[in-house]
Amino acid sequence: MSVAVVRTRALAGVSAPPVSVEVHLAGGLPGVQIVGLPEAEVREARDRVRAALQNAQFEFPARKVTVNLAPADLPKESGRFDLPIAIGILVATGQVPGERLHDYEFAGELALTGELRAIRGALAMVLSARRDRRAFVLPAASAEEASLVREATVHPAHTLLAVCAHLSGRETLPTIATHPPDDVIAACELGDVRGQTQAKRALEIAAAGAHSVLFVGPPGAGKSMLAQRLPGLLPPLDEDEALEAAAVASLASRFSTERWRQRPFRAPHHTASAVALVGGGSNPRPGEISLAHHGVLFLDELPEWDRRVLDVLREPLESGVIHIARAARQSVFPAQFQLVAAMNPCPCGWLGHSSGRCRCAPDLVQRYRSRVSGALLDRIDMSLEVPALAPEDLVQSSSAGGEASAVVRARVVAARARQKERQATWNARLDVAGIAHACRLSSGAQTLLARAMGRLGFSARAYHRIVKVARTIADLADAEHIADAHVAEAIGYRRHERSETRGCETIIA
Repeated sequence: MSVAVVRTRALAGVSAPPVSVEVHLAGGLPGVQIVGLPEAEVREARDRVRAALQNAQFEFPARKVTVNLAPADLPKESGRFDLPIAIGILVATGQVPGERLHDYEFAGELALTGELRAIRGALAMVLSARRDRRAFVLPAASAEEASLVREATVHPAHTLLAVCAHLSGRETLPTIATHPPDDVIAACELGDVRGQTQAKRALEIAAAGAHSVLFVGPPGAGKSMLAQRLPGLLPPLDEDEALEAAAVASLASRFSTERWRQRPFRAPHHTASAVALVGGGSNPRPGEISLAHHGVLFLDELPEWDRRVLDVLREPLESGVIHIARAARQSVFPAQFQLVAAMNPCPCGWLGHSSGRCRCAPDLVQRYRSRVSGALLDRIDMSLEVPALAPEDLVQSSSAGGEASAVVRARVVAARARQKERQATWNARLDVAGIAHACRLSSGAQTLLARAMGRLGFSARAYHRIVKVARTIADLADAEHIADAHVAEAIGYRRHERSETRGCETIIA
């Protein structure tokens, strides 16, 4: 047999389109040519495959070998094609039988000794292969994460020889059973946060409706501590959500089975670039917003971020996806994250503190705040002050812990169940039609919101976000309709509009 076809997968965003590795032997000068839009790592496979075959005591053909990676218009990158290329050469030369090739897909990078090395994106590839009802042969180091896909057949292999023995029927590769780890709740406990009653209430509302939130306060007030507690208030991921989050992490080689069904928490440094935040590169990789899919993205020291970097968050905050376009390819990554941001009220951080230690001029404070664009602030659902805790209050509150995360999480789960039953999505993701259906205001609430719109100059986007936050507050209270008290509390969380209306000299009032 001079032609062999081996099935594998490429990666395009979080999808894994099928690729056929076609190997043909012909007369002519000995050599290996790989075609089908291969990147440099794929072209280098000919040297790795030759050494691996020879060290595994196979014969490398002294003929012209053409390897076609179809479809030809799909870019191919990384070393995952080593194993299917090696299998194709062995089947084409008759050293390994090919009758069972149609039942399997293969992926793996070869060491020169013939051992198989881990690859990225294994979980995403197995998700796609499951729909085609084929078993997947993977390096043992990548098979554990792929085994989390239910109804998928995954065969771990340590060496090329083990794969060939399986295809020859001499030995059978084991099959990894699906045993997802038990659910583990995040270790950060809300009861450890002393005081800050209003901020913890805002955190509960944000968790119940998947809302974004901005904390403004002096250093040491507890802003970062509050943000770290949000994943512990969210319900565990269901299996589909967990697989989506795990597939994205697998693409970046950052998935760990110990964190299965735990909400991601990403906290990049403020020096991160736009590509690091949203993803990109010549071979597009997921960024921080995608690694936080179904989880929390925490941006500390918000005004210290480059304004152009922050502005790339506008579209993902609205759409929940990020489209990355390059000359050779386009990729789409999911990005349904909850944004939690924190900032100081002024450059020194002490504006409004009872000590009176701030000496920042009003125009300096305004320039500091203007580093964050109004368009981005308008897309943040909730914004509130986190004041510094007085020493006597800190000592008193330290003797008695606050409400435990499990207690708050129970209320969050109940509120989300009401949303799921009513509209099949969370309140923060309601579109205009969904708001009209699910967010019915009482007459008093309508009057109050109309007055606030006129007095504070809310935009139409801010109006919709206030209504969605009010709907979440009503869900926590198990109320069918949105009352004026719910709207009043939601308006109170639009701190940045109120501050801009009253002037920079009362910026944290």
